[in-house]
Amino acid sequence: MNRKIKRAAVLGSGVMGAGIAAHLANVGIPTLMLDIVPKELNEKEKSKGLTLEHPAVRNRVAEMNKQALKKQKPSPLTSQANLDLIQVGNFSDDMEKLSEVDWVIEVVVENLEIKKKVFAQVDQHRKKGSIISSNTSGISIEAMSADCSEDFRSHFLGTHFFNPPRYLKLLEVIPTADTDPEVLSYMKAFGEDVLGKGVVEAKDTPNFIANRIGTYGLLVTVQKMLQGGYSIGEVDSVTGPMIGRPKSATFRTLDVVGLDTFIHVANNVHEQVAGEEKKVFEIPSFMSEMLEKGWIGAKSGQGFFLKKKGEKGSEILQLNPETLEYEERGKLKTKATEMAKQEKGAKRKLKAIVSAKGDRAGDLVWSVVKPVLLYSGELLGEIADDVPSIDEAMRWGFGWELGPFEMWDAIGVKASVERMKEEGETVPQWVEDFIEQGNESFYKRENGSVYYYHNGSYQEQKFNVKNINLKRFKETNEVIKKNAGASLIDLGDGVAGLEFHSQSNAIGLDIIQMINFAVDHVDDHFKGLVIGNQGKNFCVGANLGMILMEAQDFNFFEIEMVVKNFQDAMTKMKYSDKPVVTAPFGMTLGGGAEVCLPADSIQASQETYMGLVEAGVGLIPGGGGNKELYMKHLRNIPQGVDFDLQKVANAVFEKIAMAKVSTSGEEARENGFLDQMDQISANGDHLLYDAKQKVIGLHDSGYQAPKRTKVPVVGEQGYATMMLGAKSLALSGYASEHDLKIAEKLAHVLAGGKVKEGTLVDEQYLLDLEREAFLSLVGEPKSQARMQHMLMKGKPLRN
Repeated sequence: MNRKIKRAAVLGSGVMGAGIAAHLANVGIPTLMLDIVPKELNEKEKSKGLTLEHPAVRNRVAEMNKQALKKQKPSPLTSQANLDLIQVGNFSDDMEKLSEVDWVIEVVVENLEIKKKVFAQVDQHRKKGSIISSNTSGISIEAMSADCSEDFRSHFLGTHFFNPPRYLKLLEVIPTADTDPEVLSYMKAFGEDVLGKGVVEAKDTPNFIANRIGTYGLLVTVQKMLQGGYSIGEVDSVTGPMIGRPKSATFRTLDVVGLDTFIHVANNVHEQVAGEEKKVFEIPSFMSEMLEKGWIGAKSGQGFFLKKKGEKGSEILQLNPETLEYEERGKLKTKATEMAKQEKGAKRKLKAIVSAKGDRAGDLVWSVVKPVLLYSGELLGEIADDVPSIDEAMRWGFGWELGPFEMWDAIGVKASVERMKEEGETVPQWVEDFIEQGNESFYKRENGSVYYYHNGSYQEQKFNVKNINLKRFKETNEVIKKNAGASLIDLGDGVAGLEFHSQSNAIGLDIIQMINFAVDHVDDHFKGLVIGNQGKNFCVGANLGMILMEAQDFNFFEIEMVVKNFQDAMTKMKYSDKPVVTAPFGMTLGGGAEVCLPADSIQASQETYMGLVEAGVGLIPGGGGNKELYMKHLRNIPQGVDFDLQKVANAVFEKIAMAKVSTSGEEARENGFLDQMDQISANGDHLLYDAKQKVIGLHDSGYQAPKRTKVPVVGEQGYATMMLGAKSLALSGYASEHDLKIAEKLAHVLAGGKVKEGTLVDEQYLLDLEREAFLSLVGEPKSQARMQHMLMKGKPLRN
């Protein structure tokens, strides 16, 4: 069947419903969002003389929740313009509009009877063949649709998004016995390719996969804390990045999620299980007291932690679970924590800390990891069919670096099982059989393929062809050349890939050298080049530490050489004979943005935070960023349209001087860093594939290198106009004297120096101005102070 979801409807406009509607709008799907009709007027409506029959009143709930999307932080929207794709209505007047949509998502209150009533209405109004799903986090999917028509049931399934839907990768898809296999297959592909999700098929069991294991793990941690006399702060200090979990660790995570939400999810399992498992899902009394007091976390202003202003400024206090009073935050520092800190990577850190028997931190981590591994082993087959589904659900839903079975592999399955049995634990029989067969790990890697243990043997793990994993790829494909900063890889199909892998992917001479080599090699041997990587961020900029060190040693000749080399490499890339496509994601700042701007095309991730941020460290861009952003703005103006050159210069000046950073790929387009030729990938795992296809498309359509052209500048008069705005900010107290000095240098570069308005200058002339301005600022003591502060504190200094 040639199925396509062109329009969708979301039933329920609460935090989750509105978030799902926003995410659909983010990927370009017009969405109808419905909610209840209010039973009484509010004061504003009364003052306007409205009645309960007025459309504005009847749609108030959905409209209010739609508008609330604009104020949420982090934003559920990749662009404020996406709000226009969300149409609001209500359950009484607009259900017939469901006949116009291809997918209906139910996100109403977690009550089976209410859901069944809603679905009876949906069944009455939907068009035959449309997909219906529920975003429930725990109610039986099968039970909801039991009374519906056959066509409804065959097109019905669970689609459990994680909150916030824009940012959390996991989408659990839960079929029923009646779900048409074609519908299930389509929704899994749609979830990954269009919605950009990591899709896992789950079984129709309480809380599905991630919430079942995640809630269990959090409650076990609380119980072990109480039994061992640990503080909330001590637990969080060792259950975060030290064991491959998010910085929010255990209790900060609960504060973010909301204790009310967490208790609801935990009670859902508690009501449906028995025995020892039921005991684990009992809520500790101190947490119930917190709920009664309204201490539910971030949304109430206090929870397990409380931010309070004291004599030394703001401090974060921890709750004492025995006294329910706040006290100074604790932290565990032992031999095991110090050993773990010395190790590289989540696997080695975890093994180091759990191996430390008799150590206060080691014993705590082992006591919370062990039950999660055993529980995951017991639930295999009940909540999911295979090991990867459980691991992926925990990585994508809870932000774990390692899923339970990956953790088990990391600490050693055989040795850890022996220890568990010594401590009187019951190990799942299939794990015992696994060890008896002589197996040592649940996963194996061979020739770039991954195999997982399943029902007595190893099966190859299948990945979407769009998921290019560089680590696996390099096991079987040629690494053409590498140095400390970057590698040139054969990506297949005549496309080469340049991967950055320096610390934080910061640009230094090693990366510049590899860019030069890559362009030359690709010109002779490949169709084109993709510049991308799979680090934490695409690139956080130039190697600031090196620049500061050389400046403090007065090695300005050395700095100029590096900057000139960077400029030359970017020019070489821009005018190479083969197409170059960059694939930015995450933080793409300063030099990272400068690498992207001269490329033939940018294939950005939906989550791309791009900006020229050098002003924050007392500098201006030095690798051609000023010129390229200015030229990109000029290229974005349709041909034949009269435009004001000064407005273009002002716009670029403001973005660089204010160090504006986009909060999404779409906002990067709105800021002028992306143009209409550039594209955005909803799924970050498909980014390199999409960039590779872009290279092939450019090559196959007869790519020709861009022609060098002269650039019109605003000259001295334009410089004065830009400075007028900067000086007014300084007079208003929004800019310091040093900010003004940086602005002067930036305005001089963008204006093209002391020339007449409208003068055409060549690119090298602008690069020379840029390099000169950059070097003069590097020598400024206040700029060096800003650089040092950024390196030491990780945030800008205003001086």
